Amino acid sequence: MKKSRFTEEQIVFSLKQVELSTPVLEVCRKQVFSDATHYKWRKKYSEISL
Repeated sequence: MKKSRFTEEQIVFSLKQVELSTPVLEVCRKQVFSDATHYKWRKKYSEISL
């Protein structure tokens, strides 16, 4: 399996930022990943329950 350049903590932090009403694109720009990646993570981690 390919190693992610982001840790699980970074991913969860990014998802929480959006939950706290920070716009998705703003979070993506600050963390340097695409909005498609954000939605992929959201789908994956919503199953795990943050």
